[in-house]
Amino acid sequence: MEARTFTTLEFDKVLEQLSAKASSSLGREKIEQLAPSTDYIEVQRRQQATEEGSTALRLRGTVPLGGIRDIRPACKRAGMGGMLNTAELLDVASTLYGGGRLKGFINSITEKDPLPLLEELLGQVERLQGLEDEINRAIDENGTVVDSASPVLAQVRSQIRGAERRVREKLEQMIRNANTQKMLQDAIITIRNNRFVIPVKQEYRHAFGGIIHDQSASGATLFIEPEAVVNINNELREMRLKEEREVEKILLALSARVAEVSDVLLHNVECLAEADFIFAKASYAYSLKASRPVLNDEGYLRIKKGRHPLIPADHVVPIDVELGSNYTAIVVTGPNTGGKTVSLKTMGLFSLMAMSGLQIPAEEGSVLTIFEGIYADIGDEQSIEQSLSTFSSHMTNISGILQKVNDRSLILFDELGAGTDPTEGAALAMAIIDYVHQRGARIVATTHYSELKAYAYERPQVINASVEFDEKTLRPTYRLLVGIPGRSNAFAIASRLGLPEKVLDQARDLVKTEETELDTMIASLEENQRKAEAERREAEQLRRQLEEARRQIDKELNELDERKDRLYEKAEEEARTAVEKAQREAEHIISGLRQLALEERAGIKEHKLIEARKKLEEATPGLRKKKKPKQNNVPLNQQPLEIGDEVRVISFNQKGEIVDKINDKEFQVQIGIVKMNVKADNLEKLKAAKPQVTHQITKIRSTRDPVKMELDIRGNNVEDAILQIDKYLDEALIGGLHQVSIVHGKGTGLLGIGVQKYLKKHRLVKSFRYGGQGEGGLGATIVELK
Repeated sequence: MEARTFTTLEFDKVLEQLSAKASSSLGREKIEQLAPSTDYIEVQRRQQATEEGSTALRLRGTVPLGGIRDIRPACKRAGMGGMLNTAELLDVASTLYGGGRLKGFINSITEKDPLPLLEELLGQVERLQGLEDEINRAIDENGTVVDSASPVLAQVRSQIRGAERRVREKLEQMIRNANTQKMLQDAIITIRNNRFVIPVKQEYRHAFGGIIHDQSASGATLFIEPEAVVNINNELREMRLKEEREVEKILLALSARVAEVSDVLLHNVECLAEADFIFAKASYAYSLKASRPVLNDEGYLRIKKGRHPLIPADHVVPIDVELGSNYTAIVVTGPNTGGKTVSLKTMGLFSLMAMSGLQIPAEEGSVLTIFEGIYADIGDEQSIEQSLSTFSSHMTNISGILQKVNDRSLILFDELGAGTDPTEGAALAMAIIDYVHQRGARIVATTHYSELKAYAYERPQVINASVEFDEKTLRPTYRLLVGIPGRSNAFAIASRLGLPEKVLDQARDLVKTEETELDTMIASLEENQRKAEAERREAEQLRRQLEEARRQIDKELNELDERKDRLYEKAEEEARTAVEKAQREAEHIISGLRQLALEERAGIKEHKLIEARKKLEEATPGLRKKKKPKQNNVPLNQQPLEIGDEVRVISFNQKGEIVDKINDKEFQVQIGIVKMNVKADNLEKLKAAKPQVTHQITKIRSTRDPVKMELDIRGNNVEDAILQIDKYLDEALIGGLHQVSIVHGKGTGLLGIGVQKYLKKHRLVKSFRYGGQGEGGLGATIVELK
């Protein structure tokens, strides 16, 4: 296939749309490399793979493709003895996890619904659970090598923490000293060049000795490492170097483990890339409401209600066309802007899509064939005013096509012969079509020339076609009419636009009688076709009404059966209640009779009482067993995500809770104190939300203790304060409060600044301000809730 054909038929734009459906760079890379295949078996395999992907999407809704990374560069570098960084190692672990999850997903489907190609593909993915666990044990989700990665690292970091504690203790003694505080710009400990320092005023630079590491922009403050802590800082530096060496040793060991299985990992990546590519094709088919075409290698195609994929669904006009059976060439005539070019492109584009393994936006049962070559000569502008250079360009392109054409080619010519003298152009168009037709190729050509209408009637296996034109509105309907040639609408248009009838009559007299008769015949054909089409639509509507009536009858019968069952159950319940009441009364009477017999020594036999009780029991009607409600057997990880669910964020491998739903494909998740928006395919459901929580809010409001109007967080650091505020605001909202006060004190002002920075992004906060007179002033923040 020629690259020019892909551009002309806009296949490259289809690939752009398809690329947006891929979940990883691996899938997008496969799409960029996608090209139509001319091998019938390969095309069938591609279509089967897309169909299996569509089946999985239909059964489960979403496919877990999150967490898969392009780890090929890391694997190759590890294979050459290089050291991978923590991010690269986490990508390896994430890809192993994502691959295992996708493999399990497909296996869960194939237990009931066979997906042979996907099962074979993902069956090649090796889990390598041991390597994944080693990486996750050594590196946390933030990309930090953890203390437990090795005993040496744990010991070194313990020593580092001890040394840091000693340095801080010495420096804190200094900054707490009343004599020292006047020499400090701020009573704080900070870090410069990885060494602990204190901010000293310029005029007291010699009071502490030690080393100056930095100064403020104004020069008024020097950051000095006092002499008293220089030795401890030196020890700390040595310990950190030892820590770096141990971390490097751990990363080298993990990189060596990756190198051992690099070939397996690379094969895993290739399989996962193919799986992402397959599901991208399936997702694209779903978005287009596409169907799988029936394939053949006999040069036959039949498109039913085909819709061009690049035209919006509310504007596209479906086409019906058949080629390769009773006729192998179609000549489409008619005026510009009628949709001829779109119909031409649709046929060529559908063929390219099918040969690439893509489903087509057409009704089920559409048939496409495998071509060895698809060639197109389609220009953006078609008119007799085209310059000679444009005509020459088209002839050069057509000349190249004629050299390659064979009986397994599809040739698409738009405005064939245009751009030159009408007589010569028409003759040239007929000669070119004859040449291509004689070589057995399938051909579709559009033209303005009326001479080609008669040409199609005179040639076997060549048929006329046109695009419908509505004379009432003077607009094309864009419907392709196969079997009816296009006719000139110039007189009709001119008449409706106000051209004098005298001029029109003279023009009609100048037109040859044969052409007038031909136009009359074409008009009759169009009218007959419209009537047939209207009758077909009426029959189709009647069929739909009958199907709807049948569905309604089935629904009413089911409802009648359910109502009958409910009545039976109600009657049985009433009967059971009546019998139980009668039994209780009978027992009471029998008990009284026994007592009476004993008192009066009457001769009532016990066996007669037992027999009477038995007869009462036998009178109880047989009660039907109630149907047990169906159990929800849907696995947890396949249930829809809801607010309150406990989930795992796959890309971070962290647990969290869904606190808000952005839309069907995105949720807000809280991990510790952090809230973030996460895509649905990046979430794995671990535990469902507790039932009835949302329905109990009113009850909670009425039974819990009243929420206080203020929260005192003085003495807390910012992080602890945020945890308290978040919980307090939730309780305040549930308690019906609209305004609350958060008391943070004045102090250094850091706590108040941190609180207000957090409140800016809080979902429940409408506005906030510092307290006014009588409200705590700058020591409190007044919060208005939504």
